[in-house]
Amino acid sequence: MSLFSRGFRGRRSAQETRLPPGQYLTEDFPVLSAGPTPRVDTDTWVFTITAESGQATSWTWPEFLAFEQEHPHTDIHCVTRWSKTGTHWTGVSLDTLLAAVDTAADYALVYSYGDYTTNLPMEDLTGGQAWIVHEYEDEPLPPEHGGPARLLVPHLYFWKSAKWVRGIRLLDHNEPGFWELAGYHDYGDPWREQRYWGD
Repeated sequence: MSLFSRGFRGRRSAQETRLPPGQYLTEDFPVLSAGPTPRVDTDTWVFTITAESGQATSWTWPEFLAFEQEHPHTDIHCVTRWSKTGTHWTGVSLDTLLAAVDTAADYALVYSYGDYTTNLPMEDLTGGQAWIVHEYEDEPLPPEHGGPARLLVPHLYFWKSAKWVRGIRLLDHNEPGFWELAGYHDYGDPWREQRYWGD
């Protein structure tokens, strides 16, 4: 006679209890992109924050690397339902970069090499929640994962962590980006399963 009823799986692992609803754990790092992978040379890479006034502040690759580097250790969650726990990154906090910008913006539109965009509320880019990262697991970020630099906003679905980032335009209104215009949720909270419009 069985000690357990049909379908009993026992306790979830510690990693599984960290998963948002509808997600599965992967050890891989799947590559998902719309279109070809941009190849951006760090000799020509520039990151620009444009305030709602139109005032632009830019940094070259050496200037970007000269900022204090942080090392977020975090879980990431893709809208296609995979999650990866305990990822390790190196980069610059958006708080650090925004300290050089005069802004009262409520929203941001992030731009990438390759013309990809995504929108986020400013409150999700500040307070130690977002970084421009250039290393993954102590190695330079490869192009297929957004190198030389990508946005990292780990508390939202991973499409909000735009690859190949080149700038942010600060706005006083919300302006949907590439995937949001294609039907993805405007905000993208994995814990509320905000995958698509209407979720």
